[in-house]
Amino acid sequence: MKHAFMGYHPIVNFTYFTLVLVCAMFLRHPACLLISLLCSFFYSVKLNGTKALNFNLFFLVPTLLVSALMNPAFNHEGVTILAYLPSGNPLTLESVMYGLAAAAMLVSVISWFSCYNVIMTSDKFLYLFGRIIPSLSLILSMALRFVPKFKAQIQVVSNAQRCVGRDVSNGTVFQRAKNGLTILSIMVTWTLENAIETADSMKSRGYGRPGRTAFSIFTFDSRDAKAMLAICTAGLYTVIGAFCGGLYYRYFPSMKGTAVTPYSISVFAAYFILCITPVAIELWEDRKWKAFK
Repeated sequence: MKHAFMGYHPIVNFTYFTLVLVCAMFLRHPACLLISLLCSFFYSVKLNGTKALNFNLFFLVPTLLVSALMNPAFNHEGVTILAYLPSGNPLTLESVMYGLAAAAMLVSVISWFSCYNVIMTSDKFLYLFGRIIPSLSLILSMALRFVPKFKAQIQVVSNAQRCVGRDVSNGTVFQRAKNGLTILSIMVTWTLENAIETADSMKSRGYGRPGRTAFSIFTFDSRDAKAMLAICTAGLYTVIGAFCGGLYYRYFPSMKGTAVTPYSISVFAAYFILCITPVAIELWEDRKWKAFK
């Protein structure tokens, strides 16, 4: 399925995901974490549909809850004591909130990366970095597409082994383990051969050689310029606001953040605009398509 934001220039896509991932990993204010979590959740569902919804509900939400519950069990800092655990250690409000914040950050980053894998294809990555760091860009491109290819290939191998009665669901426990090791051995061999073939193929085409030209279907037009301006403006305003203390928030020893002022609200608004930009683009394109129909 073709997505609207995917049709933008690779530099626009890469700039956007760089900004949102950096902000998602370093901004710890509860409002920022909530914005990042909701926008990444919604965008992943918009890109991948029911598959992403099931993944978010049955994997990311439990991960969020488990991570939030684990922190108070090991972290007992904070001045607001809620209760005492059977071990005698205090359960503090600050440790609970910090656990929720850390879990929200982890889940939102995972969700953003799931969106990144859909939008930033290997050809876009090679287009951006093929001339600057050809060897590293090839390795990263192969690594980014490794997981989906590995999943597809292991399904093919498992189906073939099942036809001859050597799948992990056949036989005793020891036979299943042996069959699983056989499949793993096949996959390791396939992975190494695939990597060597890809490297040889790229080398035979002159990839990375000085002066080599390459055909590209990507052109930077006025639409990309407008999107780039909006993303960079919102991103830089958010980053500057964070450095100026507009997004300051601490959890220990007591929870305290920057006062709610028109400036801090404007920084939150800029971060929301940054995170919601591709969703707005998708919804706008859907509306235009329905109007044309």
